[in-house]
Amino acid sequence: MGEELKVIVFALGQEEYGIEVDKVRTIERMSPITRVPKTAAFIKGVINLRGVVVPVIDLRGRFGLDETEPTENSRIIVVAVDELEVGFIVDSANDVIDIDSDTIESPPEIVGGIKAKYLRGIAKLSEGRLLIMLNLSEVLNKSEIIQLEQLEV
Repeated sequence: MGEELKVIVFALGQEEYGIEVDKVRTIERMSPITRVPKTAAFIKGVINLRGVVVPVIDLRGRFGLDETEPTENSRIIVVAVDELEVGFIVDSANDVIDIDSDTIESPPEIVGGIKAKYLRGIAKLSEGRLLIMLNLSEVLNKSEIIQLEQLEV
């Protein structure tokens, strides 16, 4: 048995994704986002979260999926990576589950159109359910982190 991981499960379209709970600061309902000029299209802008300015990324846009209008179920998952807090817009945040790290396999080259570099792996859950585990440091690769840090000034 590997180590037990507590994971937040969220959805983008029909696919389910996971982020380790210890990387998640908070999950918020959609709130007004202030657009910042001269940023990549998937960087939607910034929000004021209890007095802290947090950059917000649309994960659909980041992964090259069709972007959609936010719904009642849309959420902003605020994660912390290397002292940087970033919000991810997702279609819904569904669950918190425990998974065994041994159930996570290396990702194939492309999953649902998303490049493998963004993925930590695929967790095989019960009933044939698959959970795509994100590699947060790659989702926020260095060039974007520099761009996002400039937003916080």
